[in-house]
Amino acid sequence: QDKAAQYIAGILEKTSGIQPKGTNGWFQEFTFKYNKNPHDTAVGNAEERKGKNIVAYLDNGAENTIVIGAHYDHLGLGHDHNSMDANPEGKIHNGADDNASGSAGLLELARYYAGNNRKEKYNILFIWFSGEELGLFGSKKYCEKPTIDLSKVNYMINLDMIGRLNDTTKKILVHGVGTSPAWGGILDKIKGDFSFKYDSAGIGPSDHTSFYLKDIPVIFFFTGQHKDYHKPTDDWDKINYPGEKKVLELVLNLINETEAMP
Repeated sequence: QDKAAQYIAGILEKTSGIQPKGTNGWFQEFTFKYNKNPHDTAVGNAEERKGKNIVAYLDNGAENTIVIGAHYDHLGLGHDHNSMDANPEGKIHNGADDNASGSAGLLELARYYAGNNRKEKYNILFIWFSGEELGLFGSKKYCEKPTIDLSKVNYMINLDMIGRLNDTTKKILVHGVGTSPAWGGILDKIKGDFSFKYDSAGIGPSDHTSFYLKDIPVIFFFTGQHKDYHKPTDDWDKINYPGEKKVLELVLNLINETEAMP
């Protein structure tokens, strides 16, 4: 986690116009209790873990802000009983799709918005969450102790597993469509040759849930499950890089459409 956090922060440091917005520079450090045994509810048996969100901000001098997030944690060496591999312990789980794809996408969006020579109608907060795989801990902690005023957040976009677009079906799962009456019309307008599968719920197994529980509209893009999910075989050589670029362009189009609205 620390190496990944330093890597991301190092890129942000070189991205002109992006500011740190954590509680300690780029970082928001926190602790949480985690019990590997889901059937054991005794708090005393839970182990204390350390998490570290990475928070960056593009200040456009606007009244309102949009949040774009992705979790950068994964399963480590398979010790937490959440791998789908038959014998996971000691095997490196790189999580190329889940969720290096979203983390890299978020870095690219930060670079794009910082260097596009225009001021959007919104400020943009970029957050790389820790602790997602163990229970959305990073996004929960951020929403409990935010570094901006959440009442001024228009909506949150979540990028989790966007690296395996099928070039034939072009299917993208879009969750959170029911959290704002605006989403349906916008998505219909920008879908192009994508095939969208909608889910209206704002609550699901990823970090947008934490923001929806704060009454913030959310939208979650996801290119779908695959046989490498939560296995050591989820690695870089299986990522559809041109497909991920198309997903990021979809995010840009969505943000552009909301900018044109009141």
